[in-house]
Amino acid sequence: MTTPAFLRLYICFAAGYLLSYVFRNANAVISPELTGALGITSSSLGLLTGAYFVAFASMQIPAGMLLDRYGPRRVEPALLTIAGFGALAFAASDGIAGLTLARALIGAGVSVCLMAPLKAIATWYSRERHASLAGWMMVAGGCGALLSTEPLAAALSFMSWRSIFLGLGVATFAAAAAIFFMVPDTPRSAHAPGWEGQWRGVRNVFRSPRFWWVSPLAAVAMGSFMAIQGLWSVPWLMEVNGYSREIAARHLLVMGVAILSGYLLIGVFSTALARRGIVPRHLFAAGFFLHTLMLALIVSRVPSVTYALWALYGLGSSVNILGYTVVTEGFATELAGRVNTALNLIMFVASFIAQWGIGIVVDLVRRAMATDIANALPYAFALVLAADVLACGWFAFGWRRHRAVAHPALA
Repeated sequence: MTTPAFLRLYICFAAGYLLSYVFRNANAVISPELTGALGITSSSLGLLTGAYFVAFASMQIPAGMLLDRYGPRRVEPALLTIAGFGALAFAASDGIAGLTLARALIGAGVSVCLMAPLKAIATWYSRERHASLAGWMMVAGGCGALLSTEPLAAALSFMSWRSIFLGLGVATFAAAAAIFFMVPDTPRSAHAPGWEGQWRGVRNVFRSPRFWWVSPLAAVAMGSFMAIQGLWSVPWLMEVNGYSREIAARHLLVMGVAILSGYLLIGVFSTALARRGIVPRHLFAAGFFLHTLMLALIVSRVPSVTYALWALYGLGSSVNILGYTVVTEGFATELAGRVNTALNLIMFVASFIAQWGIGIVVDLVRRAMATDIANALPYAFALVLAADVLACGWFAFGWRRHRAVAHPALA
């Protein structure tokens, strides 16, 4: 098997992953336009934006089976085409039903933009390089997160959100074509299991104690972070902290730079650190413990340092990519697609629950206390913080049991 040059793979897969991040976070910046145009409640806005996560999560298990059977080069372009049509539909929709359906199409279409390159990395490159190469892939996502902050807010000053989504749709079709024509097929095993064997592998993943050690922290901490970054960060910064939308978007830009820096550090140093005994699980734990501490300070409304708090909150979340490395260390390479997508499923279900749930809590508190969003949002964020603390505790509790790595040959 000839190992392809990583740069060619990276350029193609990075384009798709960058776009998936723009799609994921764009609603945070355009939320005032959507709210003003549609007159919807906080819970409805959370549901509309969360449709992305529902569709994304629903695709994970079948997508993992398809990736393990047919490879990234065949699966991702087909799904990106769906995302492209979803972007065009979002640009053309005038009501909440149409926007929700279009958002769901986008979520389904970008559902393997990280899983596909992770499958390719697991197939073609040695295990000790996985964390670094995955870190470089996350750099592309970090760039997408940056584009969906202050640059997107600036673009709204001279073009409509509909025009932006039209352009995103065209770019998504181009990314699909690049992957299909430039990425080689992954080799297929001569003894590849049929669909029944594929499902047996999925069941083995969900029965693994190691999977249920990693997934709660990844799901709760990263799932809630995606919900906050992708929607509720701007309402918090505008309503609770009293900033303008431009300053709120600037906070997201600073946070995006911090996340990108974290991905770069992982890409550059994780292999060298592993040789010195600092392996991915150490970085994964340290990052999310920092992340949880910063959320506690944000909820406490520590004055004058909001840029630093949001930046460190994002920096801590950059270790999310290492969750895939930590969990797949316990499985055979043939299961990489299903293991990663199973973790992604849990993570994005949690993100949908957090995104919609924050909106529900805000509406309930506003009705019960006859108050405004500024006074209701802290209650919702406090619940997210409590869940993060519990997840960190669970990961620490299982540390000794799961620090040893095994590679069972599950089909």
